[in-house]
Amino acid sequence: MKKFDKERVLLAVAGPVIALAVAFALSAIVLLASGKNPVEPFSLMFEQLGYSDKQVLIINQASMYYIAALAVAVGFRMNLFNIGVDGQYQLAAMMAAIVGAHMNLPAVVQIPLLLLVAAATGSLWASIAGVLKVTRGVSEVVATIMLNAIAVSVIAYLWLPDVFGVTVGNNTTTGEMHESGWVPGFDMGDAGEIYGLVILAALLGIGYWVVLNRTRFGFDLRASGASESAAAASGVSPKRMVLSAMLISGAIAGLAGLPILMGDAHTFDRNFPTGIGFLGIGIALLGRNSPVGIAFAALLWAWLDKASPELDFHGYDKEIAVIMQGIIVLAVVVSYEVVREWGLRRQQRRVGAELAAGHVLGATNNENKEVAGR
Repeated sequence: MKKFDKERVLLAVAGPVIALAVAFALSAIVLLASGKNPVEPFSLMFEQLGYSDKQVLIINQASMYYIAALAVAVGFRMNLFNIGVDGQYQLAAMMAAIVGAHMNLPAVVQIPLLLLVAAATGSLWASIAGVLKVTRGVSEVVATIMLNAIAVSVIAYLWLPDVFGVTVGNNTTTGEMHESGWVPGFDMGDAGEIYGLVILAALLGIGYWVVLNRTRFGFDLRASGASESAAAASGVSPKRMVLSAMLISGAIAGLAGLPILMGDAHTFDRNFPTGIGFLGIGIALLGRNSPVGIAFAALLWAWLDKASPELDFHGYDKEIAVIMQGIIVLAVVVSYEVVREWGLRRQQRRVGAELAAGHVLGATNNENKEVAGR
């Protein structure tokens, strides 16, 4: 590997490593300040990695986090902040659940149909913010936050008994989906079952990398995110790229809730996971918008979620994991800026050294020419 490549890898890894180190250190200080052992909670959570049932839970949870983070990362590549992933995936999951409960087609048709319904719903919901931005200049942050609130109201309406709601005890659901829309998982014996749509998450990650790094559209997207004026000068329409990025981001977001919907819950009810879209923001930041980095970040987040309940049995508050997640988000922003400045200074020093070396070489050549001329 060339020296330049080594430096680039070092810069890419340094940010997340610093953020994680700071998060663990500050969390330990919080524990110490509260009069508790600053090390034992982490050792207890690390022990959970050795249990196969926890491993299955972590992988399943990470699959949803991963898809949500990819949706956020697409926006980040275009300098767009799609804060509406939470509303997009919940509304998309509900629509897929409604279709799955009221249509019973062969599995080879039913499953792709539900995937399409979810992706289309998420894309349509995100397109509202995209259209507002390119036509009226409305900030996508404001628009998507407001759309999250509207999505909650739409879901509440669709849950009404005379619409699509089905009351089961004290819970409100959309009714159980037909089995043709269930996606079989990977049986791990006593450890449980890994969601079948974990494969979908992996395929989305591969597709994300290929599109961004091996296609003209991906180049235009990254170029527009880096400089709209420069992209426009090369013939790329910034408005078209903004709208395209929001549509793709929303489509991916719409799939975030499907691993659990089609692999376990088989209905959309009041117990359906919420907040995944907001967690995806921190995961995308920690993973630096890289599909591999996001995968590790999603697994880390899922581990913190699934291992923290063990702390309750040992006299520790499981909220320490939430504290860590919050600190990671703050630390990752600061650490990336520090690493960026460090990398910039190293680059400036290297360029200065090369210019100095070139000046010395030029002076030596001139002296040699003078000697030869004599």
